[in-house]
Amino acid sequence: LARDLLTSYATLSRDERLAFFRELHARFGADRERVAKAAQAVLEAPDDETLLQGLHAATEPRRQELVRRLNLAPGGTSALVSMRKDLIACLRDDPDLREVDRDFQHLFSSWFNRGFLVMRRIDWSTPAVILERIIRYEAVHEIHGWEDLRRRIALPDRRLYAFFHPALVDDPLIFVEVALLRAIPDAIPPILAEDRDEVPAGEATTAVFYSISNCQEGLRGISFGNFLIKQVVEELRRDLPGLKTFVTLSPVPGFRAWLTRSAEAGEGSVVKSLPAEFRASLAASDTTDAVNAVLDDAEQAEALREPLRALCAHYLVREKSRGTRPLDPVARFHLGNGARLERVCTCATSPEEI
Repeated sequence: LARDLLTSYATLSRDERLAFFRELHARFGADRERVAKAAQAVLEAPDDETLLQGLHAATEPRRQELVRRLNLAPGGTSALVSMRKDLIACLRDDPDLREVDRDFQHLFSSWFNRGFLVMRRIDWSTPAVILERIIRYEAVHEIHGWEDLRRRIALPDRRLYAFFHPALVDDPLIFVEVALLRAIPDAIPPILAEDRDEVPAGEATTAVFYSISNCQEGLRGISFGNFLIKQVVEELRRDLPGLKTFVTLSPVPGFRAWLTRSAEAGEGSVVKSLPAEFRASLAASDTTDAVNAVLDDAEQAEALREPLRALCAHYLVREKSRGTRPLDPVARFHLGNGARLERVCTCATSPEEI
C-alpha cells in the first residue's frame, strides 16, 4: 500500500501535490480531543508513567506515523526525501505547511543520524554515476566538466570526501573539497587554476576546505557539515602527519546585500568611510554593473581593499541575527561549530561575489 501511494504521488501535478500536503496538515495532525483527555489524566495522576507515555503518544501528529509507514516501501526513504523537496517548494504558497515540514524534519533528523552515515573519499576510481552527481551538486565553485573534476580529486594535493546513507545508494548527502598547501591562501583562483603548481602531499602543512555542498534539498535543515569536516580533519591528520593548520576559505554571501543596505542608509551608516563614488555604485539600480565598473579599475580597487576588509570584519563580528548569532549564514555555520575568524581576504574571488 505504501508503494502504491508513493507511485501515485509521483504522478501528481504541482497543484495536486500542494493539495496533498494541505490534506496532511488539515486531517493528519494530533487529535486535540485525545490530547486534552490525556493531559487531564496526567494532571490528576502526575506520577503515573503510563499516563505520561499516553500523553506523549497523543501529542504526536498522525502524519508522522503515516510517513513512517510510507518509508516501508522499497525506495521509500529516497521518495520521502524527494517529497520533502516538493513540500519546501510549496511553503511559499502556504506558510501553514511549515507544521507538516517540521514533522518531516523531525523524522529525518533521526533517520539521517550521524551514526548511520558513511564517509567515503571520492577519487578517479569512484563509479561514474557518483562523479556525475558530484559535478551536478557542486554549489560553491562550479565544476566545468570531467577535466576540472579530475583536477579536484585525482591530484596528490587535492581531496574530496562525502557522506552517504545506506538508504540513498550512490547518492551523496554532502561533500567537501580540500586543497593541500604550504600556507594559508588568500584567494580562490590560484586553487582552481588549471596551470597551478602541484604540492607533494607530504610537503603540505595546511589543509584548506574551500567548498562544501549539500546535495539533497529534501534534507535541508539536517546538519551534516560539522560532522563531515571534523571527520575529514581526523582522517587527514592520520594520513598526513605534516598537516598543522586546518582552515576554510569561505565566501561571505550576505556581505554584498548588507553593504548595499548600509549604503542606502546614508551618511549615518557604517559605510561612510567608503569613497562617495563606490557608495553611489552600491545604491545604483543596476548594482552589479556599477560595482564591477569601479572594481575593474585597478587603482580604485586597490584604494577600496582596506576599507572593504574593515567593513567585512565589522559585518562578520558585529552584525547579528537572533541575538548573538552572526548575520552571515556561512559565518554562522563555521563559527557556530568551533572555528575562529583568522583573516578577511578582499577580492578573493571575483567582483560579482563581493
